[in-house]
Order: sequence, then structure tokens, then C-alpha cells
Amino acid sequence: MKLGYSKKTGKVWSLTSWLDEDDPNKGGFEVKIDSKTSNAFALMRGNETIWTTGSWNGKGFTLIPEMRLNYIFNYTMYSDENETYFSYSLYNYDIITRCILHISGQIRQSSWLESTQQWNLYWSQPRLLCEIFNACGPFSSCSSSDSCLCLRGFYPSEKRIIQGRYGECTRRNPLTCGNGDNRDKFFRMNNVRYPLSSIQQINSSNPFPSGPQVSTSDAKTCEEACLNNCSCSAYAYNTSRHCLRWFGDLFDLQQLEAKDTSARTIFIRLAASEFDNGRGDNEYLWIIAIPIVLLVLLSASFIVFWRRKMFKDKGERDDTSQDILLFDVEMSITTSSREFSDTDNPGKLTRKDTTFPLFSFASVSEATENFSLENKLGEGGFGPVYMGKLLNGQEVAVKRLSKRSRQGLEELKNETMLIAKLQHRNLVRLLGCCLEHGEKILIYEFMPNKSLDSFLFGSNNQGLLDWGTRVRIIEGIAQGLLYLHQYSRLRIIHRDLKASNILLDSEMNPKISDFGLARMLGGDRLQANTNRIVGTYGYMSPEYAMEGLFSIKSDVFSFGVLLLEILSGKKNTGFYHSGSLNLIGHAWALWEGDRGGELVDPKLKDQVSYPMLLRYIHVALLCVQEMAADRPTMYQVVSMLTNELTVLVSPKKPAFSNATSTTHDSNQPATFSVNSVTVSLMEPR
Repeated sequence: MKLGYSKKTGKVWSLTSWLDEDDPNKGGFEVKIDSKTSNAFALMRGNETIWTTGSWNGKGFTLIPEMRLNYIFNYTMYSDENETYFSYSLYNYDIITRCILHISGQIRQSSWLESTQQWNLYWSQPRLLCEIFNACGPFSSCSSSDSCLCLRGFYPSEKRIIQGRYGECTRRNPLTCGNGDNRDKFFRMNNVRYPLSSIQQINSSNPFPSGPQVSTSDAKTCEEACLNNCSCSAYAYNTSRHCLRWFGDLFDLQQLEAKDTSARTIFIRLAASEFDNGRGDNEYLWIIAIPIVLLVLLSASFIVFWRRKMFKDKGERDDTSQDILLFDVEMSITTSSREFSDTDNPGKLTRKDTTFPLFSFASVSEATENFSLENKLGEGGFGPVYMGKLLNGQEVAVKRLSKRSRQGLEELKNETMLIAKLQHRNLVRLLGCCLEHGEKILIYEFMPNKSLDSFLFGSNNQGLLDWGTRVRIIEGIAQGLLYLHQYSRLRIIHRDLKASNILLDSEMNPKISDFGLARMLGGDRLQANTNRIVGTYGYMSPEYAMEGLFSIKSDVFSFGVLLLEILSGKKNTGFYHSGSLNLIGHAWALWEGDRGGELVDPKLKDQVSYPMLLRYIHVALLCVQEMAADRPTMYQVVSMLTNELTVLVSPKKPAFSNATSTTHDSNQPATFSVNSVTVSLMEPR
């Protein structure tokens, strides 16, 4: 593959997408050299630049970090007086590869796996939908779950429904731009990244689309200034006493996490009819409505009481268990080992011979306050997670799978069946699910301290993980994995163990969650392979990433990576230190140089003895060894962690630890290449 341009003829070598999955005609996306610089490429939609690779740094493009961790592809950027181009070759010519621009606008590099007859994805960019300019269209917000939602007061147009994420959102009620009772109002949106707008203002030097118009005023004057201009769509007032106003359509509004320090508040202009107008002229309606409502409630109460009594007399399960608001978490019993019964509808769970709670969508929606942003706990790999509140004051976690999520019905059934059969204090407890109206929702016990990654890598939680707490978390995770591998009724491989999938209860006890990618091994089988390699970059073992082979030793590798992260407080991916491109390589270099103590999180200074720390690092390095056969089992890991008399063998060089800084020959001034370690095979989530 050759991408670039000829300086003599002006010819451009670019990569274009298909029109659709079956039509190879030129589609709407193109990757070509950035006209503003000669060492970067731009992703174009028509004449619009929506993403760039970042500049070439001698090892790869700065916004594609996966290129730096690779021993299969030799990437090169070449330039002379005649041409400038990017290309790659293979170190092993027996490998079949391809690089395509998908119809979604995503660049994907894959390798052919002969054993499974499938293409396996190495990397893809841009990895997040929100990184693409105007990916969701006007008056829509983009979330980190790779989904687009119309703003309040807007609905998806027919074009949006047909095209999915790239359609438009249409205003439900037109703005009046008037005064009095019908005067437009504003809807407050918290935790957002400011958008761009379609109308360029006078004296603005910004090209289309433009940023907000900025002035100095107080908050009330700022609001009035927007209301008095019929083109004003939104305003914000920041702590610097600056009034920001947007005009015309709003683009690139991104919904952020509440803990994001860059999150801001914006006020979206809507018609007055979108809000509750109070009593006013409609007061007489309440006189009629209240008796009717009371009559309906009395009738409904009688029906519910009668139905409960009927089911109780039959010795069957209360139908009110369908209403999650009436559910009792403490009294709930996790489902038995019965699996989903076969039906003509593969998307339906049945109650036949099972006590597994199936909740109604209406009750789940009410428990989460219609999946409000205030109830949102975070974003999982397959969709957002919300807090739900029951009538008895208990709280639950509600995982709502995105309709565009890669976790489909099979993963949902898989996660439900697996967790329902598991009983261990270090595994998250599944309470029920909801499959109504095309929704796929799982209900879990609520973990007030959220996930481990927020404590390890979040700036707001520094100092909350002392050494004793980390040891308890490490041992709890190890016990949970040991149960999955050896003591549960089924041998289960988690396949996606990472810090964000470790939840913490009120006492900081760890619970392993997210079993959507888990697999069962029946009988005495110790390993299996798959033609769909999924997981998280940085945690996958080499045999799984390269060959699709997974076993209990795959989870051991992930545990070793996680153990290093807990000890150091640093992420494995995106870690660069002294020529090491990941935390594993850095830990190995320190171990080889008898400087293992330097790995410890600075916040743990004087909390842990040096021999104890070295022992934990030793165990972690044993877990991340290149060959699966060299790694210990979780039974051995637990013994090493809890019994200081257990003798530890010397670790062999770990996987993915060969990354070093790359230099280029000064005699070849414009040619660069990279030859480093492998990148974990991954599939975007």
C-alpha cells in the first residue's frame, strides 16, 4: 500500500471507502495526505476534514499509538524531491494482511488467520465515534459509549433513522422568539464539551463552523442576550464571567463523564411548550384530572392486590416481581443453573422452570428516572450504566446495552447465564434483566465505589488506596478468578479482566464484573480457540491475541498486568518510560536492574516493606511470561500471595517487553521505520 502524492505531477495516492458493504463504488470517506503538512494524513468526508493521524514521529503517527507496538508490519514514511508517501511491508511475507477504510469512516488494519479462516483486527482508528467531527449531526450529543442521542426537544429525522449515527435531529416544536408566556426557555445540560455552531458571527475570524461568540457580562444578561437574538441556539456562562453564545445549528456536542475536569454546562434554547407551564389558564384541567387520577389509582391498586393474591394461592411467583420498584435486593435469590429454554424467538427469555427475574422496561425506566444523566454511573464497554432506586430505598446498577453495541443478544445471554450460575463474594451479583421493546438491560447489585480504575488512575481519588486496601483487592481478585477456573460448576475464562471491570463495594472489597466475553470450558478441556478475538488492548495474552487461543492462562496473564497496575498506579497501555512502551517492559527493566522498588506507586511510600513489594512484583512477572505453559495457575498465584513460604521460581522474559526507542539513519533523512513489539489484537468496543 502506498499513500501520498507526487511532487512532479500532483497525483495523489489515497484510500477510499466503499459505497456500502456490497458496493465497491467510491463511498463518502477518503484518507489522503494532509494538505497543511507533509507528514500526516487526514480522514475526509467530502471536502471536510473529520480526523487526522497526527504527525509522523519516526515510529508511527502520533494519534495511532498501536503502530508503535508491532513486529509484523514495518511502517515507513518516505520523502524526496519527487514524492512523499507512506507505506508498509511485512517482516514475515507468509502473513496475509489488509488495510481498508470501512464504510463507517474507520481505518482498519487486519491479518488473515488461516486456522480460523477469518480476518483478525490489529488496530482501527479513529477508535471513538466522538473523535470524528460532526459524527452525530446537528443538535445531537455524542457519548463515550459510541452512541448518538438527540438533545431534549429534538427527535431523529427519517434520514437519521436510515443512516444511523450520521443523520439529523429535528426540533420538535419551533422556537417562537416572542415574549410573555410563550417566550422560549433554556434546558440545562451538565458535563458537556462545548459545541460548534453553523452561523459565523460578524467580526469572527473562525471559519465555518465557528465557536461561540464571547462577551463579558453577568449570567442574567447573558441569558437575555441569547433570548433577544432569534438566531441564538444556546448560551453558557463560565467562571471567568464570560458569556458564550452559539448561533444556528449546534455541532460536536459531547457528553462527558461527571468526573471529567473539562466538563462544562450549557443551556439549550427550546420552545416554551417543551416545559411545564404551571397553572395559568389550564388550572381548570386539574379539577377534572385529580378525581380521574384517584379513580385510576384505586382501580389499579385493587387489580394489583387481586393478582398478587391469585398467584400466592397458586404457589407461584408474584407477578409484581416484574416491577423492579417492588424488588427486594437482600431477599433476592440468584437464578438456578437452568439455561435459556429453546424458543422460536431467539431473543426471548422464558420463565419456564426458572426463577430468574425479568423486569418490565417501564419500571426500570422509572427506577433510573428515565435513564437521566444525573443517575448515570459511567460507560461500560457495551453501553452506559445507571443507578436505579427502588421503593424500599435500595439501589441497583442498570447496564443498558447500546443498540449499536458489539455486545448483541448472544453476549447478553452468555453474561446472564454465566453470572446467574456463579456464587462468590468476589463476583458481582446479577439480579435480573429486561428484554422488552428491543432493549437489552442487565440489573446488578449496586457498587457504591464504582470501579478500580477510577481509584488507580483518577486524579480525584489519590491517596484512597493504601497498601492494605490494595492487598485486599489483589487477593480478592485472585480468589474470584480461582473460583471461576477451578471451583465453580463450570470452568470459566473471563477474557476481559481489567481495572474497569473490577467493582468495589462500600468496604472496598473487589468484585469481578462484565462477563459478556466470558467462555465456558466443558469437561477436562484446558483451552479453546475462537475466530472472534475480542478484549481490551494491553490485557490480552500473546497466544490469544495472535492465534485466538484462550485458556485459564489467558486470565492469568491479564491478572499479572492488573497486578502491575495496582502496584504502580499506572496504566499498562500508553505508558512510556526509559524506552519502554508499556508498563510490562518497564517493570521487567527495573527487575533486571535490581531496581524493582522504583515501580511502586509514590503514594505508598513508607507503607510497604521492600521484600513484600518485590514478592508481589515477582508474582506479577511470573503471570505475564511469554509462554502460557510457564505461567502459574490461579491456585498457585493465590498460594504465592498468601503464603510467604512458597518458593518462587525466576520469571522468564515477559510478553510485549521488547519495545525500545527507535532511531533512524542520518544518511536517509526522510525515511523512517519502526520495528518493535507486537500489538495486542483487538476489536473495537
